[in-house]
Amino acid sequence: MPRPDTHNEIELNLILNGWVEYMHGGRRIRFQSEQLFAFWASIPHQVLSFSEDCDYLVVTIPLTWFLQFRLPEEFVQSILHGKVVQQSMKGKSTHEEKSFLQWKDDLNDEEPTLQNIVLLEMEAKLARMARSAKALRSAYSKPSRSKTAKSHLIESQHQKVERIARVVAQRYLEPLSAESIGKSVDLHPNYAMNLFKKAFGTTLVDYITHHRVSHAQRLLVTTDRKILDVAMASGFNTLSRFKEAFRRNCGCTPREYRKYQYSNITQK
Repeated sequence: MPRPDTHNEIELNLILNGWVEYMHGGRRIRFQSEQLFAFWASIPHQVLSFSEDCDYLVVTIPLTWFLQFRLPEEFVQSILHGKVVQQSMKGKSTHEEKSFLQWKDDLNDEEPTLQNIVLLEMEAKLARMARSAKALRSAYSKPSRSKTAKSHLIESQHQKVERIARVVAQRYLEPLSAESIGKSVDLHPNYAMNLFKKAFGTTLVDYITHHRVSHAQRLLVTTDRKILDVAMASGFNTLSRFKEAFRRNCGCTPREYRKYQYSNITQK
């Protein structure tokens, strides 16, 4: 990757062979063969290097789906606070590879029953990772004492922040404001904004915008809708605001992004 990437999804990466080195949230992490790891891709991440025999698969799960899964609170909070959770797949990588490829085929089929099955299987996969994560704490995922004291919130605050994230994830296409979000979670708007920024390191406005830009990215790649239609369908009320937000988040215009993605698909 020539520059750090961000998209509002949960990434599941399965390393089949070799190794790959990531920069994630300012931390350099190397993953070896037969490892499965998950992280929130809204945190800036970048592939720095990889071995010549590297072979790996990637599945992205929209944050909306992730938040609707019935996963342990500790696991959800670890992901949302920028941790990378991993699980050893020693002796199981072939089976896991088949699962990833089956998900791809089922989702491309666009048959509702198959999509529901995939959702259930993804939820089960993450639930197993959550269970495994209790026994495996990676050295890179352990923050320093000073950082822990600064960013660690009490349980009730965790729940409030997650409620805010859920509201945004479920309603980002609607007109949203700090006032409406605060009302939805029974918090004063100023308190909700401050609490959210303390937990996620970004403002509510930027968080909502990132959701909308991510939605627009998917539409630009998967549809032929006009740029104006994409803007309106992604929650932006003017084309100029959409273009400004898109360039700020993606480093290019919507039209350039679509052309680049299409050229990559064609080459593949």
